[in-house]
Amino acid sequence: MKKRLSIFIAIAIIFIIIGVVRFKKFEYGYVPSDERIINKTLNYDSLKKVATKEEVGNEDKMKLGKEKFFTESFGNEIFFTDIMGITNGPFTLKNVAIAVVKLRGQGTSNLKVEAAQSYKSGNISIKKGDLIDTGIDVAKGAYAPIGIITAIDKGVPKVGVACAACHATVDKKGNVVAGSPNSDFNIGLILAMATNSSSYFTHTELGNIRDFIESGNVNSPSLPDIKKLEKYVDSEFVKWIPGSNDTTIDLKNNPVQIPDAFTLGDGPYGWSGQGQVGPFNGLSAAINNAHSQNMDAVSQSEISEPVLRIDKDLYLGTLLQNAANKKYRYNPNSNEKASNFFKKVDPNPEAPGVSELVKAATYPRISYLQSVGLLPGSPGYKVWEQIDSISLYMNSLVPLTSDIKKDEKLFNVGKEVFSKAGCTKCHGGKYLTNNKVIEAEKIGTEPSRAAGFKGTQLFFTDPKFYDMNTEVPLPKKPKVKDLELSTEEKKSLALSWAHGTSKGGYKTISLYGLKFSAPYLHDGGVAVGKNGELGLPNTLMKGKIADPENSLQAMLDSQLRKQVIEANYSSKELRTSHVTGEGHEFWVDETTGFSIEEQQALINYLLKVND
Repeated sequence: MKKRLSIFIAIAIIFIIIGVVRFKKFEYGYVPSDERIINKTLNYDSLKKVATKEEVGNEDKMKLGKEKFFTESFGNEIFFTDIMGITNGPFTLKNVAIAVVKLRGQGTSNLKVEAAQSYKSGNISIKKGDLIDTGIDVAKGAYAPIGIITAIDKGVPKVGVACAACHATVDKKGNVVAGSPNSDFNIGLILAMATNSSSYFTHTELGNIRDFIESGNVNSPSLPDIKKLEKYVDSEFVKWIPGSNDTTIDLKNNPVQIPDAFTLGDGPYGWSGQGQVGPFNGLSAAINNAHSQNMDAVSQSEISEPVLRIDKDLYLGTLLQNAANKKYRYNPNSNEKASNFFKKVDPNPEAPGVSELVKAATYPRISYLQSVGLLPGSPGYKVWEQIDSISLYMNSLVPLTSDIKKDEKLFNVGKEVFSKAGCTKCHGGKYLTNNKVIEAEKIGTEPSRAAGFKGTQLFFTDPKFYDMNTEVPLPKKPKVKDLELSTEEKKSLALSWAHGTSKGGYKTISLYGLKFSAPYLHDGGVAVGKNGELGLPNTLMKGKIADPENSLQAMLDSQLRKQVIEANYSSKELRTSHVTGEGHEFWVDETTGFSIEEQQALINYLLKVND
């Protein structure tokens, strides 16, 4: 009886809030107290030594960065709710609220949400009333998920996403680990259950969108058959393993593992290292890519024709023809072009997209600073200010120490093996990385994602940026500066962006925090369970987490890796989403003269190296 009453009260509160703010805008995101965050952070004075004075600002900027890391959506709730319809299907805001209340303040790393309706796509079959494993985290004592932003605009509830949804998690006690990857966040399934997941079609192996066009009218480009396209896009998204997300608009289904946000010393940023220049050594550019490109598909409307070879009206019409909110729903049978229709309803007419975006200094062209020619920025702030504050905060985050019992002798043996095996050639120095991008052919990992930015060269220009004191909204004639690049920077960037004849590459990651970032490699394909379950089909795809110790052994042991790869290849879903677990064949096993004891010592060292 008490259980039902608490749920009833929670729902009642939601509707009271909706009623109170029916004609106002209300927005909320959970920000954990410093005491609730259990991993260490570097102090402000430490960070002043590794960034420019203009970048670090003052201590208030660090506080702003924490707030924005956990709560800043830049208004992407309009795209996710009004256009994509992320809460209009089996995954509803009401049932999320009920699931959170049922926790009774205990917290969870996997919020189980009751399905509001049945759903089926690919190998996924959910019945109404089933509990959906979302992988969404809720901290102890909190009544809102981490990184999930609730906004109510004129009485209409909307849901947005902040950095922390992917880059923070909770431990078994419900304490927050800021910067740790949310390795079971079921992004693909949540997107697939949206009523208009087609609005995110550029993140699938679509090929030619015209293959989905059956008929149209003479006044507007013919649009894809929405049912056919929706079914296809859903079937692509449900292939994504928990803890992964497709982050490029290359019409390839190539999700990557969510990286950690322990960013200090770990540049270049992004799996292919595309964030190399600009504020905070490219970190802000990488964050910009996440918010201006991946959180609002409408933002790509100005580059759809030159980069994707899709007519602008065809692109916008495809995104909007099945929009969840009638306000944004385009009627393909009207005598109006999709672009003209969107102008009438665009909440941000100063720049493409429905989020809080501004035109970059190179707009509409792309540069190494902006992958879609735009910048996220809210009125009242300076350009880059919000993103730079997030960069500052992320650079302050330190991985949680492991809970592995200290064995100094074993640790030192592992350190010796690390050096003897040649690991320091790439993973040396203070942060255990050489901060370089390695050619995809050389590292041998699945190559699809490495070329994810290749299409941008079709509409590219040299990078420019606004004076950092430029306010948002932009003045009529903002001050613009050229960003000078060295010959070495140009070479490295061309590799990261796969420009010219390059096939792209992958960055050398820091080895800090490996205890909390399994499975391994960019595709997350190296996974072994606690009881020896091999590959993703037997771990994450069955709701079992990847064990860091056993998964690291698969990184080092040639025979074990072979078995993991074979298990991955047994899954059609993984094969067709470019997830294999191949590459990085730097073995520390009997084939290279190392004993099993030395291999285990190295694993111990890698798991404890940042303690």
